Amino acid sequence: MDRRSLIKHAGIAGVLAAGVAPAVHAQQAMRWRIASSFPKSLDTIFGAAEVFAKKVGVLSGGKFTITVHAGGELMPPFGVLDGTSNGTVEMAHTAPYYFFGKDPTYALDCAIPFGLNSRQMTAWMYQGNGLSLMREFYANVGIVNFPMGNTGAQMGGWYRKEIKSLADMKGLKMRIGGFGGKVLERIGAVPQNIPGGEIYQSLEKGTIDAAEWIGPYDDLKLGFNKVASHYYYPGWWEGGPQLTLFVNKKAYDGLSSEYKAMIETAAAYAHTDMQAKYDAKNPGALKTLVSQGTKLHPFPADVMNAAFKAAEEIYAELSASNPAWKKIYADFSAFRRDQNLWFRFTEMAFDSFMQRQKL
Repeated sequence: MDRRSLIKHAGIAGVLAAGVAPAVHAQQAMRWRIASSFPKSLDTIFGAAEVFAKKVGVLSGGKFTITVHAGGELMPPFGVLDGTSNGTVEMAHTAPYYFFGKDPTYALDCAIPFGLNSRQMTAWMYQGNGLSLMREFYANVGIVNFPMGNTGAQMGGWYRKEIKSLADMKGLKMRIGGFGGKVLERIGAVPQNIPGGEIYQSLEKGTIDAAEWIGPYDDLKLGFNKVASHYYYPGWWEGGPQLTLFVNKKAYDGLSSEYKAMIETAAAYAHTDMQAKYDAKNPGALKTLVSQGTKLHPFPADVMNAAFKAAEEIYAELSASNPAWKKIYADFSAFRRDQNLWFRFTEMAFDSFMQRQKL
């Protein structure tokens, strides 16, 4: 009986009794690095890469070691795509919409304005065609991608002055990541793409008039409420932003099937863990912000309507000019249509009722 057959039929207890070590112990020791786009101070979004690395270490019995490096340690926060593609590092953890300037299609692996919520995004990736379509796209730059985290629907950011109508968006200098800036630009704002670690100073100095990051837990840590008092919702540009693990394809192809399975398993674990942390930590943080004087506002209806119209116009233009976008967005938008129909009768109806109750 060969080794594989022995393991299959005897089970782990029988294997150990027979003196044969499980396959993981025969694996070659590996040491990789993962470059994050985020600062260490954000234990939720940066922490997802640490959770992933730790899980790989446990699954491999310490044979596969991955060190995690914050944005700026090995390369700039927005340099991780090129760094992984060219093999400077084996892995990166980032928000792919940061790279929409290279190709807007990257944003479909994270979030686009008025896109999918977090559950819908996970469904599209794992049970729809999302993962296979994005894998095909990433193959062009030598990267294998894995979903690894989601913040859930985000807040709409911090504003030094109140936004009472669409007119107040005109000329507004706002830090915003990814594709949302394109839509804001079309409705009159001036988007700024600034890494998370530099937002506070820019807002404090008045270099920008507004800034969005994620939500209460991270925003409180970053201190945005100290330099802007108006906090808007919802973050219509990020209804369910997914973070992604980039793996250099050559490095990945050189791994054993067991190590590949560990990466997939650990990424899926970190994917779930990250949103669970945000969902658990955001309510208390929001209460703290309000107690410290933060003023909560919904976006005016004319802002929401103008932004939605602008987003749809941009998507149509991209579908006419970008073949990669057209192919993936067609599948994405069809999935979104069906998901919204379903959620109308379930999630939305349930949530709407529960949020009117005195609990």
